[in-house]
Amino acid sequence: MSQAEAATAAVPAPVPRGPRPRTVPGVLALFRSELSITFRRLRTLALLAILAALPVLIGVVVKVETGGSGGGGGPAFIAQVTQNGLFLVFTSLAVTLPVFLPMAVGVVAGDAVAGEAASGTLRYLLVAPAGRTRLLAAKFCAALAFCAAATLTVALAALATGAALFPLGRVTLLSGESVPFGEALLRALLIAGVVALSLAGLAALGLFVSTLTGSGIAAMATTVGLVITVQILDGIPQLHAVQPWLFPHYWLSFADLLRQPMYLDDVLRNLGLQGLYTAVFGAAAWARFTARDIAA
Repeated sequence: MSQAEAATAAVPAPVPRGPRPRTVPGVLALFRSELSITFRRLRTLALLAILAALPVLIGVVVKVETGGSGGGGGPAFIAQVTQNGLFLVFTSLAVTLPVFLPMAVGVVAGDAVAGEAASGTLRYLLVAPAGRTRLLAAKFCAALAFCAAATLTVALAALATGAALFPLGRVTLLSGESVPFGEALLRALLIAGVVALSLAGLAALGLFVSTLTGSGIAAMATTVGLVITVQILDGIPQLHAVQPWLFPHYWLSFADLLRQPMYLDDVLRNLGLQGLYTAVFGAAAWARFTARDIAA
């Protein structure tokens, strides 16, 4: 072998270049980071604290007004609270779902991208080899996690308050049948899951709004304003033709899960509508975010 050939053989073969495979641990690490950022914010903790206080307030008011008696009128949920504390879970979800839960989700989802842009950290996030698609997906998953956390906060606070203030035992459903406490507790868990999923369309809408502006306050205000506006439109009888397509229209359909047998038609319509909103506004958020010029 000549000297030139020996020198050539001593040089290692070049490593083929190309994009490194994106591993699952990297995706999970990005999601964990977004989850940590979301739940470490004082604003998020304050929202969860307010949501936890609402069932306590409702339970105390019902206890004081009824004196803990088993009778009393009022809406079906509230009338049942004095007979079984588990109904405070359903009452609290019914009270918070139209206003308080969507407003909290609107604040978190609306601030997801716009808040990063306003603070100047979004540009540095995009410098990392995460990719805009994965970053947006992580933020949406963090928003969904907040939907679940907010719903569970209301449900658990209501369950603890109901157990402390009212009797527990067999539960009389809205259709009149009586079921064991364990079965009713499983229904409560199912209802909490349906309520959390009912907020998915709003989370996607808020994320889309968040990609349109560089102001976190503007994005949060716009998302919350949209929630209020759509709720008003859903209450106008003249708009009955379009109301089934409004994302909050079937929110309270979870009451059908408190019947025997359970009625699933409106519940499935609600979940399908949320899936449609998630797909449409998720795609719109992706199209906007991937094409957006991040200057700050």
